[in-house]
Amino acid sequence: MKRIGILGTGAIAHFHARCWDHLPAELVGYYDVNPEAAQKFSREFGGRAFTDLDEFFDHIDIVDICTPAAAHKENILAAAAAGKAITCEKPLARHLSDCEEIINTVESTGLPLFVAHVVRFFPEFVAAKSVIDSGSIGTPAVIRTVRNGSFPRLGGTNSAYGDFAKSGGVILDVAIHDIDFQRWCCGEVERVFTRGLTFSDIPEIDHALITLRFENGAIGHIESSWAHQPGRFRTRLEIAGDEGLVEWDSLDRLALIMTTRRNNGTSEEFTSNANVEHSSASPLAVEDGPYYAELAHFLNCIEHNLPLRVTPHDALMAVKVSLAAIESMRTGKPVIIAEFEEENNEENRERK
Repeated sequence: MKRIGILGTGAIAHFHARCWDHLPAELVGYYDVNPEAAQKFSREFGGRAFTDLDEFFDHIDIVDICTPAAAHKENILAAAAAGKAITCEKPLARHLSDCEEIINTVESTGLPLFVAHVVRFFPEFVAAKSVIDSGSIGTPAVIRTVRNGSFPRLGGTNSAYGDFAKSGGVILDVAIHDIDFQRWCCGEVERVFTRGLTFSDIPEIDHALITLRFENGAIGHIESSWAHQPGRFRTRLEIAGDEGLVEWDSLDRLALIMTTRRNNGTSEEFTSNANVEHSSASPLAVEDGPYYAELAHFLNCIEHNLPLRVTPHDALMAVKVSLAAIESMRTGKPVIIAEFEEENNEENRERK
């Protein structure tokens, strides 16, 4: 049984800990730069709070990194130096050069690195990808996704979320989910164009509208927002191909809807209840949730030497397209992904 250690004990770590408790693994302990936070976490979930990072690594087989994005690089590199299998919350890192350094280091060690892009494990999104792969809607031409909610209130605007230099705003924290999903469905992105509020003076109403042009000619639309009322969160997806349409909306549908084109030009709509259930239909069943699914997938891949659904390259490209989208918003111009290189002074930029 693999011994699990959680590095960083903030909000997302609680989701992960509850999942590990239901998996065939041993949740051994926790490390946090705030020792009191690790102690509190250990009282809630059992296991030990460590105050020495090396000692923490000595007691585990897998490290689950749940720190803010700005700390991912140093923690991944430390885990790799300790020879540990690694799962890490998205994004892979705050900056592109950090992502590249991480991947080069991990590849040189041969250690597994899984970046938890959880949308690839939401049942509605998995089913939509399966519909694409089956050919039922033909070749995808347009993909639209929406992920709208309020500003994360944990710590208020003084938290890492409210600090653009640390979080990357709504694009690197929220839109990256849909950038990764759309790339999973449609392949590599050729260019990106963005409009939004990231560089306004009010971080808690950050909002972005992103247009992606894929190398295969498909077009992606992404709406991501921190500008909605607290307690109101919405996700939506719509994928149109030359033979049909698949769509889902968290506000009014419990299942995926697919419309296929027939030879006479008519369409037939049906609900795929057999394969798709609303992800919050049973909120108390941990095993039915996407966070459980992603960690179960990672554990199974580790134990049976199977390929990961999200590769380090996938995680790097999600960050690269996200940063290019931020640059497009900043400059007001489209950004070609193959030509995009994050400027050296990006880390020191402030909202303006």
